[in-house]
Amino acid sequence: MRKAVLYLLSIALLSMVACNETVVPKTVRKEKPVLFPDYVGVTVPATIAPLNFKVQGEYQAIDALLEGKNNQIIHVQDKDFVHIDPVKWARLLNESKGDSLRITVSVKQADGWVQFAPFAVHVSDVPIDYGLVYRLIAPGYEVYSKMGIYQRDMSSFTQTPILENTLIPGSCINCHSFRLANPDDMSLHIRGQKGGTILKTSGTVKLLNTKTKQTISNFVYPFWHPSGKYMAYSVNNTHQVFHEAKGERVEVGDAASDVIVYDIAKNEAIGSPVLMQDSVFETLPTFSPDGRSLYFCAAKAKKMPVEYKEVKYNLCRVLFDPETGTIGNTIDTLFNATAIGKSVAFPRPSPDGKYIMFTLIDYGNFSIWHKEADLYLLDVRTGECRPVSEANSDQTESYHSWSSNSRWFVFSSRRIDGLYTRPFIAFLDENGKAGKPFLLPQADPDYYERLLFSFNVPEFVSAPVDLNTSTIERLMATPGENVGFRK
Repeated sequence: MRKAVLYLLSIALLSMVACNETVVPKTVRKEKPVLFPDYVGVTVPATIAPLNFKVQGEYQAIDALLEGKNNQIIHVQDKDFVHIDPVKWARLLNESKGDSLRITVSVKQADGWVQFAPFAVHVSDVPIDYGLVYRLIAPGYEVYSKMGIYQRDMSSFTQTPILENTLIPGSCINCHSFRLANPDDMSLHIRGQKGGTILKTSGTVKLLNTKTKQTISNFVYPFWHPSGKYMAYSVNNTHQVFHEAKGERVEVGDAASDVIVYDIAKNEAIGSPVLMQDSVFETLPTFSPDGRSLYFCAAKAKKMPVEYKEVKYNLCRVLFDPETGTIGNTIDTLFNATAIGKSVAFPRPSPDGKYIMFTLIDYGNFSIWHKEADLYLLDVRTGECRPVSEANSDQTESYHSWSSNSRWFVFSSRRIDGLYTRPFIAFLDENGKAGKPFLLPQADPDYYERLLFSFNVPEFVSAPVDLNTSTIERLMATPGENVGFRK
């Protein structure tokens, strides 16, 4: 009898804990809630991690009703923020692909519940890649403090390190790049006393010593040829300066720069007179998806750092023959930014060949500290170029990359606080119109407020990256393979 009473008491207590308070709104508002992160009206892939959020302002409790297709419902009530069960969320999204979720949020105030107008979250049936790879770095970029390259499974909140600079103390790890989001083809740089370029191709990892007598520096900004046989790099004589003006912090510019193509099989850098002119700064190269054009940014050389605000880059193109590994002799200007007093940075062609997305700033190419930096989209077929106003904000929009199917893009933005860059993802429809971008979800919405690092160079990957740190440590104890040079 005593056991039965204890059992019933236990069941009653569990029921009391499990039951949510019934929401009877004292006030029903016409406006939608102000959330952090702002997920109101966004378009998300059906495999994204739960969109946990809080409502701006103070409250005693929060309640959310998430309604999807085929009568799928999730009801969440908590003290601080909406914490969505991952299993229920995955089922809700899968059932609602190609449709929308209806989300109704209420908050409990001292005098009762306040209910906001419902809002929609659109669930696209267009897939997205497995995850993101990014660098976490202190936002100043002045010193080699703790940093690393990390990967994140976008269907969950799992983040794991690929490589951290604690493995090579005093080093800078940067410029990670993948061929068409394939984690088996990867390039990244390690800067410092023990440095070099790590190149991973089809499971083989090697360390390159990329400085040659004919080039001004080691390899810098990388981009893979779609065939996997070549990589485009810039070589840059880069300097960092610091502003005294309020609101301006760090400026990075090149005193000289060129573009080369690296032949992986022959371990040779391919130079060309049209891409190594003393009178021109050439940088930030990328290949077209068909592999027969090399895009890059080019500016008239100026006296640096005195004339740093006069350095303005255009988006240019030169032909490339992948069969012979030769670079063309004629440079075409695809977007004349100098004609409107602007400068192009980070051109990134969509894998389907339809668009080139780039950052437009007032001068230079290091857009990360330029508040005016915005994303622009060039239609390769028509030549039409427009700002991606659907994604831009009044703060910095900078480094961006495409998903492997060209329907999603990720970019770094300072829109939250003007100080730290965070990764935002947006959908691009078949007509080239972007959806409202959303912040990469985290288990706790306060994650971004607590993190004292910026997300740098977000790149999509189609599967987890496997880079053996023991192999890297062993390679870093060697001088690395010297790269040759040919014209």
